[in-house]
Amino acid sequence: MAKKQINVRVDEAVYVGIEERAAAAGMEVNEYARQLLADEANDLRHRFLVAGDHFVGEWADHFDDRFGTDGHGAAPARKDGRAA
Repeated sequence: MAKKQINVRVDEAVYVGIEERAAAAGMEVNEYARQLLADEANDLRHRFLVAGDHFVGEWADHFDDRFGTDGHGAAPARKDGRAA
């Protein structure tokens, strides 16, 4: 398959953010950008994310009721201070 080239200009602050994320992933900036664009064009990934968003919309309140909302998944404490 033939490869196509895309040139994109971004602000310095955006580039620095991309550069930091690429380094954290152990990748060069071009490789990181290529992977991000490939992920964005992946229809299966897109459908998974849409389904995940739908699931969260439908079930988030139930999870909060059961597991709490402290951001760490901890169950709400009982009156005696122990996890429920």
